Amino acid sequence: MRFYRSATRLAGAAAAAGLCLGLFLTPASADAGFKRWVASFRATAANEGISGSTYDRAFRGVTDIDPEVLEKARYQPEFTAPVWDYFDNRVHEDSIANGRAMARKYKSTLDAIERHFGVDRHILLAIWSMESNYGEILKNDKVMRNVVRSLATLAYADKRRAKFARTQLLAALKILQSGDIDESHLTGSWAGAMGHTQFIPTSYQAYAVDADGNGKRDIWNSVPDALATAANLLAKNGWQSGKTWGYEVTLPGGRKFPGGSMSLAKWQGIGVVRANGKGFTRPTDNAELKVLDGRSGPAFLMTKNFFVLKRYNNSDKYALAVGLLADEIAGYGGLVRDWNRPFTKLSFAEKEELQKRLLSYGYYDGKVDGKIGEGSRSAIKAFQAQVGLTPDGHPSMEVLSKMRQR
Repeated sequence: MRFYRSATRLAGAAAAAGLCLGLFLTPASADAGFKRWVASFRATAANEGISGSTYDRAFRGVTDIDPEVLEKARYQPEFTAPVWDYFDNRVHEDSIANGRAMARKYKSTLDAIERHFGVDRHILLAIWSMESNYGEILKNDKVMRNVVRSLATLAYADKRRAKFARTQLLAALKILQSGDIDESHLTGSWAGAMGHTQFIPTSYQAYAVDADGNGKRDIWNSVPDALATAANLLAKNGWQSGKTWGYEVTLPGGRKFPGGSMSLAKWQGIGVVRANGKGFTRPTDNAELKVLDGRSGPAFLMTKNFFVLKRYNNSDKYALAVGLLADEIAGYGGLVRDWNRPFTKLSFAEKEELQKRLLSYGYYDGKVDGKIGEGSRSAIKAFQAQVGLTPDGHPSMEVLSKMRQR
């Protein structure tokens, strides 16, 4: 495997989800104005080195804004669900089993990436799972959209995201002009995140890698390119080869803990020990304490690699989910202390059964995928209300048992 054409110019990688929401134009008033905006933006693109032919190819068929993009941008609240909900939908039997299957399928690719970048293969598999469900999302036409149209929509109609979207749109046009992908395959999320490992255009420019040696950096169709690109991002942001992201720990009762970072040996000296009873592999490494679910939930000492993972997505939950899933795929086992739940947890297969039953009883019309989102929770609440249970929407064994009795 050859690694080359890796971009050296760093670009801004602000996550679209972290940007403020804006005020939007209505579709009825947008069409004529949007066409004028597209015509005027051509000069901006030209000043950035975008040829007229590239611009015309990119905007062929883009005659109006994408209203669904604006709808998704309008309703992007901060994540407020309980912490267990976030992890249950990302670290589960299915994502672990699929990760292990992908580890076998792409062993030679992962061997080469590890040798070149020094990033653990299980971390890359976990990111792949988190970002696109090992590429399955890319097959969903309801999720994947024309990146040029999405970003042009935000640049034109979302006043708060306009600057971000213009920057990303120019980067997308440069990607198209480079020949790495053609306009029919330049697809992504509503906010322009692209490919198996979901890179926004400027991040693609900074980190994209041609790992399969075909002369193109194709994170949409080439798994080697996508995984190597993710590895390149982590490596360039300081990933420490051969080291972990952190440790689950047990906290001694009856005391407060200092903020900030100190050595694992010092943490151990004040009674913070690994939850599995083992010692710390590198006691001189520094770590920071993170408790996402209160003192009664699992606690963690996070080392440097955890904070490198946050350069991919600046969220403690995201980085921890990647670390936990990676450990599970590698066979290291899961949490010693589980998240706090006010109900009995279902397995992934049981959650699929719950969705199937909700579907057959007419409460649910979504996908049977074992992931409990708003549609599943609303259906559970409707069922609970009808049978006299507290309508909390939790995917619990109590609810499934009640459904099995029908």
